[in-house]
Amino acid sequence: MSDAPFHRVLAMTELPHSGEETGRYSGEIDATWTIGPKVHGGTMVASSAAAAATWLRTVDPSQAEMAPIAASSDFLGAPEPGKVEYAVTLRKKGRQISLVDVELQQNGRTCVRTAFTFGYLDDEAPSWTDESLIADFPAEPTADALSYDDDSPMGKIVHVGQGSHLAIDTTTARFLKGETGTPRVRLWIRPLPGDEVNARARAAFAMMAADISPPVPMNLGHFGWSPTVQMTTFLRRVPAPGWLRVIAHANTVGQRMFDEEHLVIDSTGAVVAQSRQLALIPAGS
Repeated sequence: MSDAPFHRVLAMTELPHSGEETGRYSGEIDATWTIGPKVHGGTMVASSAAAAATWLRTVDPSQAEMAPIAASSDFLGAPEPGKVEYAVTLRKKGRQISLVDVELQQNGRTCVRTAFTFGYLDDEAPSWTDESLIADFPAEPTADALSYDDDSPMGKIVHVGQGSHLAIDTTTARFLKGETGTPRVRLWIRPLPGDEVNARARAAFAMMAADISPPVPMNLGHFGWSPTVQMTTFLRRVPAPGWLRVIAHANTVGQRMFDEEHLVIDSTGAVVAQSRQLALIPAGS
């Protein structure tokens, strides 16, 4: 396992800024939180959310209990692991909803631009949920699940598995056996113990997990880099400690683009995060 825990991604150092509505922070994203050589998209959304929340609490401490319930992210570039900066702008401050924009920057270039909606998370049991979603999805990895450890084919590419417990359901990831199937994949992911004790860190981890699946068109034989064009992430509640179950699927896989949705479910069976993204089919596939 890595010595770069997830909560370090959320650490912010305030930088000089101008005006009462705009703040600046520096942070660092370790190479653990990468896919191949580039920083993992969900990690950048989660770290940007931490910058937005830090600035909102600074501007108005009365809004400290608000959380980033929605994030709309545009990916302009793929930063390298290491030092990054966050330019944070408060767009609206309200009693129920506040809006904060964040630009994640590296070497003077904006790499990710995210518009955050802050509000109050659900903290009671849902009045209804579709239990069929996890009817056949065990709460913890099965014996035939493939762990993303350093020696596994997936772990050598998805380094996020070094900073978390991460495993993929081999019955759905047909591409692992050289087979084709439905563009739908299931995974399990859990924070390391030091990242699981804090509720805010668990919530941010759930946001990150809403982008953890390999591109599901791999089940159709489309391999290679699938750059995300735009992603919207929802945070519904703070997850209970334990394993998170992730279901990723596509509705339509086109010739140029595909959509991919993630559903993140905690150990109690509650939906804690969701995402929908538009991404490009790998070139030459």
